[in-house]
Amino acid sequence: MESSDCAAALDPSIYHGHGADELERLLAGAHARDELALLITTMGNANDQRPRRLGATADAAISLPGTETNISGTRVPHGATISLADGLDATDRDLALRLRDKRADGPWWSLTLSGTESEPGSGGPPTRHEPSGELQPLLVDGLSQPVLAAWTPPDGSQRWYIVPDVCDWHSILDWLMHRALPQHVPEALRRSRSPLALDRQLQTPGEIAAKQALEELNATYAERQRELESQVQQATAMAEPIRNGLLYGTSAELENAVAAVLEAAGTTVVKVDELLGDTSSADLLVSLSGKRRLIEVKSASGSASEMLLRKLETHVQTWPQLCGNEPVDGGVLIVNHQYGLPPDERSAAVYIRPEFVAALTAPVLSTRQLFDWWRESNWMAIREAVLGDTSHVMREPRETPTQTPFGTEHPESRTRRRWFGRRRRSDAS
Repeated sequence: MESSDCAAALDPSIYHGHGADELERLLAGAHARDELALLITTMGNANDQRPRRLGATADAAISLPGTETNISGTRVPHGATISLADGLDATDRDLALRLRDKRADGPWWSLTLSGTESEPGSGGPPTRHEPSGELQPLLVDGLSQPVLAAWTPPDGSQRWYIVPDVCDWHSILDWLMHRALPQHVPEALRRSRSPLALDRQLQTPGEIAAKQALEELNATYAERQRELESQVQQATAMAEPIRNGLLYGTSAELENAVAAVLEAAGTTVVKVDELLGDTSSADLLVSLSGKRRLIEVKSASGSASEMLLRKLETHVQTWPQLCGNEPVDGGVLIVNHQYGLPPDERSAAVYIRPEFVAALTAPVLSTRQLFDWWRESNWMAIREAVLGDTSHVMREPRETPTQTPFGTEHPESRTRRRWFGRRRRSDAS
């Protein structure tokens, strides 16, 4: 067909005998009509699993005709987070959502503009040509690099959409007809007498009302979707530290996650190392309504050592000497055991040897159990597991754990810490 009459091109080629002439005529026809030329081209080859060539900085590239500009593509690792770029109009946002939702598992290529080098005929040094035009991101990866983008030259006469290989072309064609052409090249629809380009003054009141209602619905849906996506991101960002800390954490990360959950359940939590100024005792001191217990927090990539309980018993026995004869109501051992395994493959109990379990002198909790209670907001179960029967305590949790990251002290914690400090100095004098 005569390409100079066309309004858009799909996967155009710049190579002679493979579409270069047709592409040149399409661009010339759009220029003669003073119309924007729309072009959609794919980046990369999903079936190419070969390692990158030595010295190469990209896995694929697209050369833009009539310029010294290339768009390079570097394959993004599998499982990368793909999100919408900021500031998209309704048309570009629609394309981005179509591709993101249908290609969640990729593959994707991160896109960058690059220039070219030309060798002079006289044999002198090569001439470096800087890239031209603007690459507007539509979808970005976790490093904010575009994986779906639109390139426009400085004169704005063309708009190239660079999409990843293995796309649903039926969806892209639907977007082209119903969104891209009406916005960017409406004259092409008028020339073809498409009902999509029917002038408003020629439409019936029923057509106008129905179209307006559809546009309002789409706008409302898009706004609601943005709100929900933002809520999902915020909720995930707030929950991740506790989820990762309890299920995979060690050392300070694990201790902070446990402390945050216990504070969220309504107890007062103090870090013992900060209270005593050294590491001679347990990790946390938890109190509620007169009950106080020491918490030893440990981790083990495999099965937990039974010696962990002996250490807790020692901390409980030496506590009165460390803190001015102020007793505690025992201790609790909390262990992130078998964290080298997926959470669902770990044993439910930290210790399973019957003789040892029968002789336990203190409660032993797994962080997986603590996580399940936290996720279900079962604050009573957490308080009872750590402090015993607290049903008489009419006290609500201070805040949800995702809103109370450990590190911001509760007033009671500060009071308790100052009290211990004064008592220890008094005893020492």
